[in-house]
Amino acid sequence: MAPEKTVRIGCASAFWGDSVSAFEQLVTLEGKKLDYIVADYLAEVTMGLLARHRTSGGGAKKESRAGQGGYVADFITFVWKRLCEDIVANGTKIVTNAGGLSPLALKEAIETIAKENGIEGLVVAAVTGDDLHERAEELNAKGELLPFNYITGNKDEVDRYPGKERKNLSLNAYLGALPIKEALDAGASIVVTGRVVDSALVLGPLLHEFKWNPLTDWDQMAGASLAGHIIECGCQTTGGNFTDWELIANSPHGGYANMGFPIVECHANGDFVVTKPAETGGLVTVGTVTEQLVYEILDPGSYILPDVILDLRNVKVTQVGKDRVAVTGAKGRAPTPYVKCSGIFVDGFKFTADLWIGGVDARRKALAVGEAVVKRGRANLERYGIEDFTDVRIEALGSESTYGPHSTALDAREVCCRITAVHPNKQGLLLLGVELAPSATGNAPGITGGGAGRPHPSPNLTHYSILAPKAALPATVTIGSGDKMTIKTVPFLGPTDAKNEFPPAIAAAPLPAGNASGETVTIPLIRIAYARSGDKGDTSNIGVIARDPKFYPYINQQLTETSVKQYMGHLAKGAVARYELPGIQALNFVLTRSLGGGGLSSLNLDRQGKSYGQMLLSFKVKVPKGLLASL
Repeated sequence: MAPEKTVRIGCASAFWGDSVSAFEQLVTLEGKKLDYIVADYLAEVTMGLLARHRTSGGGAKKESRAGQGGYVADFITFVWKRLCEDIVANGTKIVTNAGGLSPLALKEAIETIAKENGIEGLVVAAVTGDDLHERAEELNAKGELLPFNYITGNKDEVDRYPGKERKNLSLNAYLGALPIKEALDAGASIVVTGRVVDSALVLGPLLHEFKWNPLTDWDQMAGASLAGHIIECGCQTTGGNFTDWELIANSPHGGYANMGFPIVECHANGDFVVTKPAETGGLVTVGTVTEQLVYEILDPGSYILPDVILDLRNVKVTQVGKDRVAVTGAKGRAPTPYVKCSGIFVDGFKFTADLWIGGVDARRKALAVGEAVVKRGRANLERYGIEDFTDVRIEALGSESTYGPHSTALDAREVCCRITAVHPNKQGLLLLGVELAPSATGNAPGITGGGAGRPHPSPNLTHYSILAPKAALPATVTIGSGDKMTIKTVPFLGPTDAKNEFPPAIAAAPLPAGNASGETVTIPLIRIAYARSGDKGDTSNIGVIARDPKFYPYINQQLTETSVKQYMGHLAKGAVARYELPGIQALNFVLTRSLGGGGLSSLNLDRQGKSYGQMLLSFKVKVPKGLLASL
């Protein structure tokens, strides 16, 4: 009997700016053993930066990190120019969204460099159709741009299309995996896309390899999508951002300095094993994988993707060897007839100013100085007949300002007075910036410097999400070049006329019999749980995973929507929803209006909620004393 087919896929980038050594690590250490390398360069923030670059004309006259016309040129500079011959010799195929706003331009650049290096017969494909910027007003006029809701049924907090009165920079649909599959079916060795859902970079190759039916093989597609979700953020699966950070920092083969990038070994039934190259730093454990599983999800029973709805609630994660973790049990069902779209518009200008202050009462001095600077800035606005600031935030960094009422560093003797402001025009911010330097001689003692100097205003980019009907968003696949070029339209498959129902909620697990009474101890949550948090627009999520199944009932009982809302209320201004993942003994909390507007426009220090999970781990829980003996 022939051995079961296994497809090995490595991920070499989690975002635009990830380690430039990642591709070289996978190409050199794994060689021909990798069937595919995928690379995720795009995020909500990234699309805004590319859109701003496109609008300003950057890259049109010279090569830059944002490429000519809006692709991520790091792929060319650090990957293709250096490694193209090795990649081709290994026979490893590449799938990446580095095309950004210009997949066709990146395709042409790849082909040009291949030709310069004597590489013949390389077939490169580009997936387009996600860019709705020019069609936005037309779609809106037809009533096809619908509100997006982060918590099902929460009608009071939704994102909407901002309208033509705003200066829209971009609007991109999250395309699915079918165009990638079509490109690979047609013989492409490299597929570059624009905005696709991150997991599609893995699902596309697996649809091609295993010949799944995209209209019926929901569980297999769900498993493949989960594999894509697990590795899309690179080293976050191999120990990056892991709660028990010292295990990773001191891991063999260099720890943090030589982090291994993740690999998934995928099977035809949708199950997979997570691993990494040998002799690299980091670890692949149940803890590192489950933390990534809960990263940036909303309802785990309805993780909505373009090609399938993924149900994560009963997924199992099992250690099967050193740096080898098996993931099983993903379930899927038909997708909705809509696709999520990510847009960016300009809402005035923003800047951030820093003043370093030392000595006794540093925090109080910093806040007093910040308030004085803003008052002088407002006086300048009034003096010149200019309207007030849209928003201002003053923080004393170094005094645990993000922790609000939970701060334990109010007596810090070295802080940074951070002033962030938004104004409809640049001049308003300049009239605030000129008041920073006078603080050194006219305000509190101990001001030691002004950060990077007088700040420069920049456009205040603001993100929003909406829904659009799949029927209006076919993708286009451009394959090959010259007289061998073909162009194919690839529409979405599946339902187009009705939304799917969401699964029922799972009842909370009761406390184990006989353990509810007796001596208990109060401890910080970090003693019995891991946590990982992330962002979706102005919404953050916090996933909490029990270190041992015996602790899950106590976490489940005490971490409620109410208790988390109370603890995080200084940050979470909207609703808090709680979801259960009993398969991995985890809870997921979704906090709306918790990021000050989101990663691009927020005035918060933590604009993407990356520290929120670590913050919640200080929450105090009661557990039976006897259960702590094994810790």
